[in-house]
Amino acid sequence: MTMRVIYGASPNDIPGFDTARLRAEFLVEKLFVPGRIEFAYTHVDRMILGGAVPTEEALSFGDGADVGTPLFFTAREMGIANLGGSGTVEVDGTAFRLQNRDILYVGRGAKSVRLASDDAGQPARFYMNSVPAGADHPHRLIRRAEAKVVEMGEARRANQRRLAMYIHPEVAPSCLLLMGITDLAPGSIWNTMPPHLHERRMEAYCYFDLAQEDRVFHVMGRPDETRHLNVANGDVVLSPAWSIHMGAGTGPYAFVWGMTGENQAYTDVDPVAIADIL
Repeated sequence: MTMRVIYGASPNDIPGFDTARLRAEFLVEKLFVPGRIEFAYTHVDRMILGGAVPTEEALSFGDGADVGTPLFFTAREMGIANLGGSGTVEVDGTAFRLQNRDILYVGRGAKSVRLASDDAGQPARFYMNSVPAGADHPHRLIRRAEAKVVEMGEARRANQRRLAMYIHPEVAPSCLLLMGITDLAPGSIWNTMPPHLHERRMEAYCYFDLAQEDRVFHVMGRPDETRHLNVANGDVVLSPAWSIHMGAGTGPYAFVWGMTGENQAYTDVDPVAIADIL
């Protein structure tokens, strides 16, 4: 297991960033390494991003050395989304079997997590979001069919999409974490349209189900000073509260969104008109 650290940046830094610096501060690559657990600790609301691809052997974690507490979950909660083949997540001896696009909520106080694939030839790809938590909520498996679905966008504007809420007060309560999956309709390319700001929450986007040759062009920054990131399958974009976020893909794709901050009000946003983006 490895834990890299990302310190984040101010919007005032963006004008001086070249492409390499922008990617280093806001794009997390290579989270999904066969046979390993990879974590990235960001100082943007102290969210931890993780990827695990168990193959022949199960992978485990739970020690809190990297977060300064006795256990990883002493003061944290987590969502674990399976973006690959079927697998099992065992939390303190209780096993939860996750199919593709199921999400497991792990509450504060868990001692150990063990991740395994049913078939090493078609391994599970576990994507993790963990945030600080000040309340206890029970572990819960939210299956794909149990998510709350919201249909959004229009086909004629190429932004028709299906947003599924998993870790959300109306589905599976948590302390501060929100997590879900958005799928675009065939022929649509734009996500999160219209773009918006939510000053009270940060967000992380994990783009997945892209073909090897395809990319998502993710637009970020203040509305009057935007930049773009060229994002491949399995890459994660950090979106601070001060940044807009929208993207367009060169082919089919989906993304996991995870949020944390002052509230869990999904509609607490400030839309930004496309004409005002520079």
